[in-house]
Amino acid sequence: MSVGLAAVTAAAVRTESLRRFFDATKAVDGVDLAVEPGEIYGFLGPNGAGKSTLVHVLCTLLLPTSGRAEVAGHDVATEPLEVRLRIGVALQEASLDPAQSGIELLRLQGRLYGLTRAETEQRLRELTQLVDIGPALSHRIGTYSGGMRRRLDLAAALVHNPEVVFLDEPTTGLDPASRVRVWDEVRRLNAEGITIFLTTQYLEEADELAHRVGIINEGHLITEGTPAELKRSLGSDVIIARVDGAERACNTVREVPGVDQVDVHGDELTVRALDGSAVLSPVAIALDACGVHVRDLTLREPTLDDVFLELTGGHIQSEDGHVDPEGDE
Repeated sequence: MSVGLAAVTAAAVRTESLRRFFDATKAVDGVDLAVEPGEIYGFLGPNGAGKSTLVHVLCTLLLPTSGRAEVAGHDVATEPLEVRLRIGVALQEASLDPAQSGIELLRLQGRLYGLTRAETEQRLRELTQLVDIGPALSHRIGTYSGGMRRRLDLAAALVHNPEVVFLDEPTTGLDPASRVRVWDEVRRLNAEGITIFLTTQYLEEADELAHRVGIINEGHLITEGTPAELKRSLGSDVIIARVDGAERACNTVREVPGVDQVDVHGDELTVRALDGSAVLSPVAIALDACGVHVRDLTLREPTLDDVFLELTGGHIQSEDGHVDPEGDE
């Protein structure tokens, strides 16, 4: 017998057969997930996979086509105001008034959420410690760097002490140093007991921050687990060979003793082996025997991208580590 959402142990975020369609496009197609209170849940997938659409439903910005979703114990479709009072949201498309100062924006947020002046000022003192904003708070937002805007947007999402914070690709477009600073803020927030639902296209971001990861592709949640569990599920090392003539070399490499699997993607061979270090040299010899030009040969441990590749036959990220620009959800 099916158990309804209300009968299940309380979760910070829970969906049941959640769908959101745009005409014939199935952006989110039957997603079931549960995020526990105090958890950092990383939601991973390429552009167009459905990540942002799901977040918009959970934040009450879009209604579900079918299925149900609860956030902080309230239904997003029938109790949207109760949900909004309990969540903080920092979306990709957040718009900040460049003529305002940071402190003006945060005080406005306090008023919008019904905080008294004293409560707002107390909360701002706490936020300056929790989110590294510094003296720039008194400056106009138009003078802020991209990283500074991201941190201010995060602070604005926290003014009313939310139970759950949704961060939709919070570090996209930031330089590495700014990205690390945002990671530090996320960890500090979570240490305060805040549940964080984090969508990202950066594999290392999910690996660094998330207690658990859900991987979505074409609207479907295809796997869940801790980063370590997902990588360990492959059970093998990975050898990456970039060659001219990958298709021609594939069958020869498959015959190398100790090689479990070989996949071809363009000019790249992905070779899986239980003991990668033992088969690295034989793979190199096999490639040489094929007469192909080897541009790069690398042995490494599995990554979340390897998990995605195994499950879908495609990469989350492009070769240079940047996300594939295949359009928005």
